[in-house]
Amino acid sequence: MAAPTNESVPRDTEMTPIPPPPPAAKPDEDPFLVTFVHPIDPSNPKDWSRSKKLIVTDVLSATGFCRIMVSTIIAPALPTIKNELHMNSTEAAMALSIYLLATAFGPLVIGPLSEIYGRKNILHACNAWFLLWNLLCGFAKTKELLIAARFLAGFGASSIYALAGGVLGDVWRTEERGKSLRLYLVIQLFGAAVGPIIGGIMSARTTWRWMFWSTSIFQAIMLVIEIGTFPETYAPLILRKRAERLRRSTGDPQYRTPYERPQDRKSVANVLTRALTRPLRLLTFHPIIQVTALIQAWSYGMLYIVLSSFATLWTEEYKQPTELSGLHYIACAAGEVAGSQVGGPLMDMMYRRMRERAPDGIPRPESRILLTFPGSLLVGLGLLVYGWAAQYHVHWAVVDGAAFVYMFGGQIAGMPIQAYVMDLFSEHTSSALAASQFLRSLTAFLFPLFAPAMYKAMGYGWGNTMLALCGLFFGLPAPGIIWMFGERLRRRATESY
Repeated sequence: MAAPTNESVPRDTEMTPIPPPPPAAKPDEDPFLVTFVHPIDPSNPKDWSRSKKLIVTDVLSATGFCRIMVSTIIAPALPTIKNELHMNSTEAAMALSIYLLATAFGPLVIGPLSEIYGRKNILHACNAWFLLWNLLCGFAKTKELLIAARFLAGFGASSIYALAGGVLGDVWRTEERGKSLRLYLVIQLFGAAVGPIIGGIMSARTTWRWMFWSTSIFQAIMLVIEIGTFPETYAPLILRKRAERLRRSTGDPQYRTPYERPQDRKSVANVLTRALTRPLRLLTFHPIIQVTALIQAWSYGMLYIVLSSFATLWTEEYKQPTELSGLHYIACAAGEVAGSQVGGPLMDMMYRRMRERAPDGIPRPESRILLTFPGSLLVGLGLLVYGWAAQYHVHWAVVDGAAFVYMFGGQIAGMPIQAYVMDLFSEHTSSALAASQFLRSLTAFLFPLFAPAMYKAMGYGWGNTMLALCGLFFGLPAPGIIWMFGERLRRRATESY
């Protein structure tokens, strides 16, 4: 029988709007309570070695890289696909963006299921699903099949949005939140640049079908690596399996984990219903999720306006060839990677300082939000310079530099919001992030649809000025609401456990 430990229940649950599981009792009080061993338990993901944590994080990062790359790789080939499959302009745009629409709905199912059946099984199943439909895209002979396969591939790809935050929260401690996000994002964020670059080269030199076949080969290799290296990270499931072994070996059915006991009298249907509706209940009833989701949704929508129109800027305004236009995405990816590598350590440094100042050694979770303010200012500055430099056809290096600043600021502003949600909903991180991802993916799907008309009517200068002003509204007052009223909003949240 395992002795209790402080890691059996997340450390910061007293700051969350979600009721924590029953506290672990001492052995002499409850000999049948199964928890992690104190002070170090090799089966506790937070007690794993650094190398094991890095393997898990790198696998997630490489998976995310493939997902983002696939989302943008066909952009340079859309004219060719449009002609070959007899699409109109709307259908061609749909073939690109339907993938993002699927990532709005996938996490609503995948995230909660991972909190029942574990991260590993759900990740492997979703990756196999993605591989199947992405491969089929390369064999599509009709526009209907291509659009449908892209949607279903996007549904499987959305597992990374549902699981990444949950797995990082499983493995890394609260004071390491910035480090975990920095390590996770360093590989993943290059996908946004690599996709259009590879797509541009393939579009000019071979058939567009190899865009799907090549990424499917990469995904197949990743699936083999994941199966061999990715362990289960969800603590409630690890403890549940330990309790099951104890029940079998002793013949005593009383062994239970702190997470099982609240569900002992619930049917399987009840547990599944509560889990699958949790993301929408969080989005409907929790003010914190609502505010953070709106902030992230607007930021994500602006990001995809820039990404979707960046190649067009170089081909139509600067008259550069398609292959060369894709290289400018390197500035975007470099800005995001640099922002993640600077923002992660800054976030952890600020958390340590706030913890030292806190009377009880536990800082307000809202202390994460401070870093969003300078990040939002950089976002506005980058958009303004990018827009007006493009408007007057200033040298390409100025536009790329401004895009770098915009992406850099976006990461500095976005990482603390994600860390804040992970802190507050430590046991149901996947469900909480799935609720936010729903709005993010919807804006990523919808905003690029009106971007061409916006830039045609307003030009790049005034178009980006409008985006910058709106971004400052969501990037400054909205986080300010969390900073000033976050604790009150957490107390008023409706229970959605």
